[in-house]
Amino acid sequence: MSVSGPTVESNMRDLIAASRPAPNLHRSPLELRALKSGILTALTWIGALLASVPLFSVIYELVVAGGSRLNWETLTALPPSAFETGGGFGNAIVGTLVMVGIATLISVPLGILAAVQLAILDPDSKLTHTVRFLAKVLTGFPSILAGVFVYAVMVVTMKTYSALAGGVALAVLMLPTVVLAAEQAMSMVPKKMKDAAYGIGCTRTQVILKVVLPTGAPGILTGVMLAVAGAAGNSAPLLFTALFSNYYMSSLTEPTASLAILIFNFSGMPYDNQIELAWAASLVLVLIVLVFNVLARLVGRQKY
Repeated sequence: MSVSGPTVESNMRDLIAASRPAPNLHRSPLELRALKSGILTALTWIGALLASVPLFSVIYELVVAGGSRLNWETLTALPPSAFETGGGFGNAIVGTLVMVGIATLISVPLGILAAVQLAILDPDSKLTHTVRFLAKVLTGFPSILAGVFVYAVMVVTMKTYSALAGGVALAVLMLPTVVLAAEQAMSMVPKKMKDAAYGIGCTRTQVILKVVLPTGAPGILTGVMLAVAGAAGNSAPLLFTALFSNYYMSSLTEPTASLAILIFNFSGMPYDNQIELAWAASLVLVLIVLVFNVLARLVGRQKY
């Protein structure tokens, strides 16, 4: 069996090219573009480090001032009265989690349904543009106004402060974030995936449930986590809706403690025990918010 001439010559050229030394791709650091890149990179790092100084200083202060009071009693006991020592804020932790849970149960389904309308069903109508604009405006909505609104609608009607009213107030603040994040996540689903689903005979409902929502799930969950983290640290709306309680909640229709209000109340007292508890509660609240933010980052990196 013979080998043709062009094939032999081609193999020889490949061997000669492979034996040659690789070209020198080194670029001098004094070259103008490299110099600009290095300077801008250094300035970026310096800016990032300067911006992180306040964050780490606050975390350090919280760990130093509040870390020493963190123990099982602090996390489970009831708040002390003015002249008592010891105590804790277990009821405030439970109240915060319950109200944030209520807000999540309200805002997430409504937010996802609204995002489906904005991104998939009717993305170019006047109603869609109006809703999208209002959602963006509400992201900068003062939180205290949400509390006043729910106070007028629910607290006055029910004639009592309650965890339910607090959860609704937090849901009002969470809803715009969930809507915008979910809409953006759904809009980023490749059109060819939806067209392929339609091509094999899927209905619009099936495309939304089987293609759009699973593919956009990381972005949607990221928005939900960020909304939850923001709601957990809000105190202004809870002053008008949930108020405070020195006991564990037994019903959703009674005043309920929360970490944010406990910090607000105890930080202004002239007693060392309450001030220490305020520092410890601040540390716990920061850790809760930090956990949700880290989860949002981790979920956002997932690809389905």
